[in-house]
Amino acid sequence: MKNVFAAIFALLLPVMASAQLSISGKVTNTSGEALPGATITVLNPSLSVVADANGKYAFTNLKPGSYTLQASYVGYQTINKSIVLGANTIVDLSLNNGTFTAEEVTVSATRAVKNSPTAFTNLSKKDLAKNNFGQDLPYLLSLTPSVVTTSDAGAGIGYTGIRIRGSDATRVNVTINGIPLNDAESQGSYFIDLPDLASSVDNIQVQRGVGTSTNGAGAFGGSINIQTTTRRDTAYTEINTSAGSYGSIKNTVNAGTGLLGGHFSLDGRLSRIHSNGYIDRASSDLKSLYLSAAWYTKNSTIRANVISGHERTYQAWNGIADYVIGDNTRSDNRTYNELGLMSNGSFYKDQTDNYLQNHYQLLYDQKISDKLSFSGALHYTKGSGYYEEYRNADNVANYGLKPVIIGADTIKATDLVRRLWLDNKFYGVTYALKYQPQTNLNMTLGGAYNQYEGAHFGDVIYTKESAGIGPNYEYYRDNAKKNDFNIFYRAEWHINKVLLYADAQYRHIYYSFYGIDKNLNNAQQSAELNFFNPKAGITYQLTEHSNIYASFAVGNHEPNRDDYVDSPPQNRPKSENLKDFEAGYRTVGKIFSGGINGFYMLYKNQLVLTGSLNDVGSAVRTNVKDSYRAGIELDGKARLASWVNWGLTATLSTNKIKNYSQFFSNYDNGSLVGETFKTTTIAYSPSLTAASIISFIPFKGAEFAFISKYISKQYLDNTMNQNPAGFSIAPDNLSNPYATNRYLKGYFTSDVRLRYDFSIRSVKNIGLGLQVNNIFSKKYEANGATYPDIEGGHVVNYNYFFPQAPRNFMASLSLNF
Repeated sequence: MKNVFAAIFALLLPVMASAQLSISGKVTNTSGEALPGATITVLNPSLSVVADANGKYAFTNLKPGSYTLQASYVGYQTINKSIVLGANTIVDLSLNNGTFTAEEVTVSATRAVKNSPTAFTNLSKKDLAKNNFGQDLPYLLSLTPSVVTTSDAGAGIGYTGIRIRGSDATRVNVTINGIPLNDAESQGSYFIDLPDLASSVDNIQVQRGVGTSTNGAGAFGGSINIQTTTRRDTAYTEINTSAGSYGSIKNTVNAGTGLLGGHFSLDGRLSRIHSNGYIDRASSDLKSLYLSAAWYTKNSTIRANVISGHERTYQAWNGIADYVIGDNTRSDNRTYNELGLMSNGSFYKDQTDNYLQNHYQLLYDQKISDKLSFSGALHYTKGSGYYEEYRNADNVANYGLKPVIIGADTIKATDLVRRLWLDNKFYGVTYALKYQPQTNLNMTLGGAYNQYEGAHFGDVIYTKESAGIGPNYEYYRDNAKKNDFNIFYRAEWHINKVLLYADAQYRHIYYSFYGIDKNLNNAQQSAELNFFNPKAGITYQLTEHSNIYASFAVGNHEPNRDDYVDSPPQNRPKSENLKDFEAGYRTVGKIFSGGINGFYMLYKNQLVLTGSLNDVGSAVRTNVKDSYRAGIELDGKARLASWVNWGLTATLSTNKIKNYSQFFSNYDNGSLVGETFKTTTIAYSPSLTAASIISFIPFKGAEFAFISKYISKQYLDNTMNQNPAGFSIAPDNLSNPYATNRYLKGYFTSDVRLRYDFSIRSVKNIGLGLQVNNIFSKKYEANGATYPDIEGGHVVNYNYFFPQAPRNFMASLSLNF
């Protein structure tokens, strides 16, 4: 019998040796979440595959025998697993979190973690990619709590804005890899200068309120912490094209080498975005480049980034006048753009904004020991550009010129074209030293020193009548310099179920500018400020998946350039102070994840517009002693069924100024008419914001999402639409509701998004996408401005609004190799 079995085995051996078997499975973390992009390798012989979007992998055409599988993923410990293959086999692999991931140190110093006593939202690369059809980065954050977005061109491409808890972009701290992005002078963040940045972003954290200590200007509404591309172990090429309404098109090519020789990687991206805009002539031509080279060792990473962006946009930043938008007899009443109108009735073709900005970053992360790690960065940003504008019958005296006599004519005014330039550079160093002496205690010492140098100057490049000047006549120039130093210390101590959190920052600012400004006035000013920003909090872990927390934080914020320029020397603006109280509950589960957060933000010396004018006729912001924001934020995601998910956010708030005085210019007699309000609502601060996204997964790889957003009424100034006593709206304006009201109406919009991902043998993933915005063509305005005065004994409102596009769409095709 033994001989029979031996003979049978001998006969089957060639058959078994030629058998083609497979190993397949899924790669997850210890929480069961799929790890798409994980690398799985058969070590003998060496074969590698990458897990798909669901974390699944497969090896085919394997012969029977013994094999060792190795699975790796950035941020997780690599594992090996030995198997004996005698039949098709399923091997699921679970990876533990890595004890050290060098590139996480770069951003972790300024980020909240899952149990921090801070209100925040994390967005992954996958979250961003779902909505990345070409709109500016603020639109990809629009579904996070307390966020309002605006678009000058009306469709999200070109100049856009973001407000968090009613605070505009000048009060939202933005960093890229821990390096400040906010302009040092205006304090705004201009994402238009870095088009399609989202295609090179690995993850974003949006914090609300003061948040954790960070580099750059203080967070008075929130902060946006961006981390760009991190390590990818395998080579890739990604091509993405989107096209849709208003001639909008986006082309993006991403490529990377993967990890070469176990140490080196190179990633790159080229992007181009064009849109004609919904508003007349509000076109955008945007180009960007991203390059990143990294060198990895067991305990360190060094990465060099180059991020370059160029934008050319036709100006649409005035909005549409109330008398136009209220005239329903005009077919262009919601798209008319007054900028660039020439004396002959046509529009100047180069009424554009032009800017080139290059960012250079050198990032270094080092694990010094099991308890100590360091991250540091050197950075340099160079920007240069101008906006060009046509001026009708402008007085030559405004340009330091005397009237020119030609024959019998005296030229005191002429049509002209001017360019207002900004040429600046920003450079410095950031650092963080993280020390964890024991598992329940970690400490971080971090900070930065940054310097800004900017040149503001203006040229007259054309005059219709001779003004006695040559081409590119420079009529003003002033230079600015700003030094910004900060150091912070943060500690987190776990005592059983309690986390104690403490954070303190010292910040020193020196700001000066000198020369002649655009109004031909002496611009010499300087300011030196010192801020101390302490923070403390506590978190109590109710269960493994839920906790409650409370925190108190102090933030200080310096005035911006215009605040200094527009104020007389005897009434310089004061810095602002914020005391932020937060408390909340959050839970994470398989069926439901979410939380509730309450906040009370108490301001001292907040800078607000008053309506008064300085000695050169410019509007002035002034400090108001007492103001506050208080509210409740809800944020939740529920899995209603295996194929239905629902995400919901809502913020209910009250935003008030106490004892506020508003001034109206009375053109009848040249006086100022004042009105004092005991309590009034802060401008651009809706009392309710809400967003909903219901997503359906009808079959593998497909998703259908219905997205809704609601923003309640917003006032355009701080008067709550009230007029000074004894004055009413001018009778001529009563027939036009856009001229009688100084506020934005509330609006509710709905979008639809469809995606389908699949693969074929030669393409890892093919993605088809369609996003239809404002599917019900709701007519609404997302932003506006107001300039009320008194004429003929009545209040006359000069309002401007920014209408948003009716139903519009973008379709996309992506190919991943």
